[in-house]
Amino acid sequence: MVTRPDGDGRQAAALLINGSGPIDRDSAMSGMALGLGRALAVTLADHDCVLLRYDKRGVGASGGDYLSTGFHDECGDAAAALAALRAHPAVDPDRVFVVGHSTGAIVAANLVRAAPPPAGYVLLAGAAQPGERVMAWQSDRIATTLPHPLRPLGPILTRRQARARDRIRRSATDQHDRMPRSRLSDRWLREYMAHDPGPDLASIDQPVLAITGSKDIQVDPADVARISRLVTGPFDGEVPTDLTHLLRRDPGPPGLWRYRRQLTNPIDAWVLERIAAWARVHLAS
Repeated sequence: MVTRPDGDGRQAAALLINGSGPIDRDSAMSGMALGLGRALAVTLADHDCVLLRYDKRGVGASGGDYLSTGFHDECGDAAAALAALRAHPAVDPDRVFVVGHSTGAIVAANLVRAAPPPAGYVLLAGAAQPGERVMAWQSDRIATTLPHPLRPLGPILTRRQARARDRIRRSATDQHDRMPRSRLSDRWLREYMAHDPGPDLASIDQPVLAITGSKDIQVDPADVARISRLVTGPFDGEVPTDLTHLLRRDPGPPGLWRYRRQLTNPIDAWVLERIAAWARVHLAS
């Protein structure tokens, strides 16, 4: 879906890549309506910028089967979307940047391999480490932020997740079983766990904006500094106080158990305006 501002001529544009799971163009899936797609479209249109957002394979209006889609397939789909956006008559093909959230930020960094690559990268809660290491950090962090009465279960959950990762690593390449309580197939997880975004990040010589909240429990906020050391283009990094993985502010303690409450609030306005201001500076006509 293309959202464009009023006015004639070719304009700067962004491609939104959402995180893991069967997510639609509005950054929503069953049980979780993040709402980033629509909020970003409105903000960028107010700043004379086009936005393309899309349903993943087998989701919404897209064809195909989601559960048979691997992580590498999602990278290919994003590259195809980038090419389609560049070809749009309302878009200046030299001023197209990409916005990725969570694993979508890793896919966004992979677009450095597109020909030509994006003119800039906005990495929201983006990791700078191999997927398996990210998942291990995430398991430990979630366990340590459980509500106090459940804290003794933390080591049990951590060990269970480690066993699941070991099983996925050894699973057959054509297997599409799902990790327990996950919307992700073994194939997707296996490819993601083996993927190291470091080489992609090190190849980026265009402007980069990296934002990960101080209360993110799914991606290490220290990865903002790691990204800064890898990329060679102009870099802006932010670790906003109280910002969570869901791009909401929460003054309470970090924890997965607080996500439902956070989703009753809108996307943090500062994040949206920061993206628009960054784009205005680095993608001016």
